[in-house]
Amino acid sequence: MEIPVAWSLVLVVAAVWNLVVWPPFWKRVTRDPRARDDAGRPTRFYTVHAVLVGISLLLGVLVGVVGVLGLLG
Repeated sequence: MEIPVAWSLVLVVAAVWNLVVWPPFWKRVTRDPRARDDAGRPTRFYTVHAVLVGISLLLGVLVGVVGVLGLLG
């Protein structure tokens, strides 16, 4: 796979951003009172954010792999 070095670096930076930003956000979501109902079950707030964080982390890993492969050339 041939990607210009500059674009590969952009992809790696985007991946690092996703992998650094989303885990602390997830911690805040799990502590939020809206995350669980009175019975302790996950709410839609929790579920929506779980999907959002999960997809963002997955995309971060995939973008990082493409960026690294581009750097390795």
